[in-house]
Amino acid sequence: MLVVMIRTIILYAAVLSVMRMMGKREIGQLQPLELVVALMIADLAAIPMQNTGIPLLSGLIPIIVLMAAQITLSYISIKNDKAREIISGYPSVVIENGKLVEPELRRLRYGIDDLLEQLRGKNYTSPADVEFAILETNGQLSVIPKSQKRPLQPADLQLDTKYEGIPLTVILDGVVETHNLRKMNLDKEWLRDEMHKFGVDNFKQVFYASISTTGELYFQIKEQAAGGGRDKT
Repeated sequence: MLVVMIRTIILYAAVLSVMRMMGKREIGQLQPLELVVALMIADLAAIPMQNTGIPLLSGLIPIIVLMAAQITLSYISIKNDKAREIISGYPSVVIENGKLVEPELRRLRYGIDDLLEQLRGKNYTSPADVEFAILETNGQLSVIPKSQKRPLQPADLQLDTKYEGIPLTVILDGVVETHNLRKMNLDKEWLRDEMHKFGVDNFKQVFYASISTTGELYFQIKEQAAGGGRDKT
């Protein structure tokens, strides 16, 4: 039993490391080739994990070879457009100027019902509302609406907007993220003083806290669904 546990941990660590080295992608964003490689790696890891009679290297070596092959192909795809088309394919325009591109749909064997379903998922009920719809190499549909059908933007009204940016997390489950504080030229003492204003004496009481680019502090106390407060700094 101990041997099985050790083999499982080793193979799990190997697969996790290989997948991280191959790049960060969600399943829905994988190219067909990348999905096939991921499935093969999982299968290769499962065989020696289940059968202790198979040497561990018999599972690890093919996994490493697949990783090296995938990284090599990815590098070639980045450097060579022709190779990228052969390996990953190329995006296909399936709607142009509000009209279905029938030859392309037939070539891709992509049903109209499937296309309409994808459009509805992006809040467009008719191809007539779409300037271009592009089927990407990973199977996702990118939709560019006609100018009359797109959501109203501040630029359409000639309105200037302020920069918003992304709030930085400063406390996560009671632990202070000091590197994020340093990015904003702040420190723990400042954060502690701000928390004292709301009666919080210990960082461990805080479930989550963040600071926006405008200096607004948001935090939530542990075990309080609606707890927390805001402080304009």
